[in-house]
Amino acid sequence: MTAERPLRLAVIGAGARSEIAEHAVRSGDGSIVAVADPSAAARDRAAERFGTTRLFAGHRELIAGGDEIDAAFVTSPDHTHAGIAVDLLRAGIAVYLEKPLAIDVDDADAILAAAAESGTRLYVGHNMRHMGVVRMMRDIIQRGEIGEVKAVWCRHFVGNGGDYYFKDWHAERAKSNGLLLQKGAHDIDIIHWLAGGYAELVTGMGGLTLYGDIDDRRDNSDRTMPDWFSMDAWPPLSQTELNPVIDVEDISMVSMRLDNGVFASYQQCHYTPDYWRNYTVIGTEGRLENFGDTDGAIVRVWNRRTTYDPHGDAEYTVLGDDGGHGDADVATVAEFVRFVRDGTATTTSAVAARNAVAAAVAATESLRDGSRPHVVSGVDEAVAARL
Repeated sequence: MTAERPLRLAVIGAGARSEIAEHAVRSGDGSIVAVADPSAAARDRAAERFGTTRLFAGHRELIAGGDEIDAAFVTSPDHTHAGIAVDLLRAGIAVYLEKPLAIDVDDADAILAAAAESGTRLYVGHNMRHMGVVRMMRDIIQRGEIGEVKAVWCRHFVGNGGDYYFKDWHAERAKSNGLLLQKGAHDIDIIHWLAGGYAELVTGMGGLTLYGDIDDRRDNSDRTMPDWFSMDAWPPLSQTELNPVIDVEDISMVSMRLDNGVFASYQQCHYTPDYWRNYTVIGTEGRLENFGDTDGAIVRVWNRRTTYDPHGDAEYTVLGDDGGHGDADVATVAEFVRFVRDGTATTTSAVAARNAVAAAVAATESLRDGSRPHVVSGVDEAVAARL
């Protein structure tokens, strides 16, 4: 492989999220030469979107097809990640694996082991590490403006939850485990990153409190999320054409004790009117909090003793991430390309992605086990060292 030619890329799973591969094409760093998806309709969409004629019903057929593939974007449903990623890694094809890494810890560990044993490069798409608001909060912490971190709280208002997660496979435990994992792995990874440690003990709570009451159901496998998304679907109980099976929670939360003594919490609700994340980080010399999480958002810092003060002692404006995490996607794909080409250090971490899954799995088990505390399993240190 040389820096002069674009990477030869494959896309595995041609759903809505597969569009991220186009960032590598637009930058001139890659060319999509093959697509694999079990759905004929999805393959037709991919041919139109990516302009490729090399279409396969599965990733094994793609691997056996004889094409020289430098790297693959795996954007298939979460429960398929392990089988696909392990096969690609063993075949020597670098992998961009959409988060979450997997839906259970054994599969997550199998992926890491395959990467360590094969030496093939594995990158997990935790794009939030490239979001402007997250990087700003981390910079404030790294500068010491709030002292040593002692607590991290995150509230996630998932206003688009009905359209994003309750009209397709995301609504089924067998395919997503639960939204505390599928959606929460993003924020748990960021909590770990901001706090500088990993969860070791968790307690979860939550339930299916709204969408289970809607009887209007439809098999939407012939469509993708942009086909049914509408901001006019309000209030939430007016939603229609939900997935036939809904057995995941639409509100959930987890309390965490991290291995460095930091305490943290994460909460999500999938039927709020607004859609954004609110973080609070408390240190030994102050606290920070974000208001908004896209371009133009504000991060405020309080580091003097006071009563109620809505403005804080310092205020920073977020630049980037206009329209959501689109800018972060561009940065994440660019980092993946550099990683594939020359192995440069990355902001994301496959080991951290595994630990986010482990924390989310344990929290979901706790949630469904009467909220009994669950210990988070640790990563194999030998495998982690090789990655």
